[in-house]
Amino acid sequence: MTAMVLLSGWGIDARIWQPLAPYWPAGMEVHAPDWPGYGERRAESHPASLPELASLMRDALPADAIWVGWSLGGLLAGALLAHLPPPRALVLIGTAARFCQAGGVSATELDTFRRAFERQPQATWQHFLRWQLQGEPTPRTAHRRLLDLIGPRPSASLHTLEAGLEQLAGIDLTLQFATPPCPIRRVAGAHDGLLGEEARHSADLVLADTGHCPMLSCPTALAAYLTQLRKEVAADDKHEAAI
Repeated sequence: MTAMVLLSGWGIDARIWQPLAPYWPAGMEVHAPDWPGYGERRAESHPASLPELASLMRDALPADAIWVGWSLGGLLAGALLAHLPPPRALVLIGTAARFCQAGGVSATELDTFRRAFERQPQATWQHFLRWQLQGEPTPRTAHRRLLDLIGPRPSASLHTLEAGLEQLAGIDLTLQFATPPCPIRRVAGAHDGLLGEEARHSADLVLADTGHCPMLSCPTALAAYLTQLRKEVAADDKHEAAI
C-alpha cells in the first residue's frame, strides 16, 4: 500500500501536518518525519550536503511512497531525487523551481532576511511565521493555530536554520521539472505571496481560499487532493501489474 510522506519547510517541524489528520480516510498510511536538526531529530547535526542529507533520510523516503514537500521541504525533496530512488510521485506545495523568483521573494529580500536572522534569529523567525501567513483568509487565526502546533520558539538549532536559508538561496529544481524521474504535481495557494504569479497559475492545483499554508487554512481540500492522488497511483499499479 502506497504511503504518504509529509515533509515540512524552513523553521517548522513535522507538527505542521497535524491539521490534516482528521481528514485522512481509514487505512491511510501517513508519515511525517522530521528533517535532521528539527523536532524529534533536533539533536542531530544538519548535514552540509545533499548526499549526506539523502543518506540520513533514506529510510524515511522510500521509493514506494508519495513524497509531499512543503516550501523548503519541497525544494529539498526535489533535490533529493538526484540522490535517492524516486518515489511513486512527488507533490510540491508552495514550491517553485527556485525559492527566489519573479513576482515572489526576490534575492534581495532573501539576503535582507538572512542578515536580519544573523542579528536577531528569534525575532526574525517569528517575523517569518507571520510573513508566510499573510495570504491566508484570516492570518491572525492561522498564526494562533501555527503557534498552538509548534510553540513560540523554533524546534531547530541556529545552525540548522542557517543551513536551511542557504538551501533556500541555492536549490534549483529547473532540471527536475524539465526531466522529472517521477510524476511531479504542484499545489499552490491562490494568495501565496511567496510564489510568483506564473508559479501559482501553472500549478496542477490552485487552492482558492489559502496562501502559503493550506494545511492550516484548508486541510480538507488538501487532504482530499492527496487522497485522490494516492488512488490514482494505486490504480496505475494495478494496471501495470495486469499488463
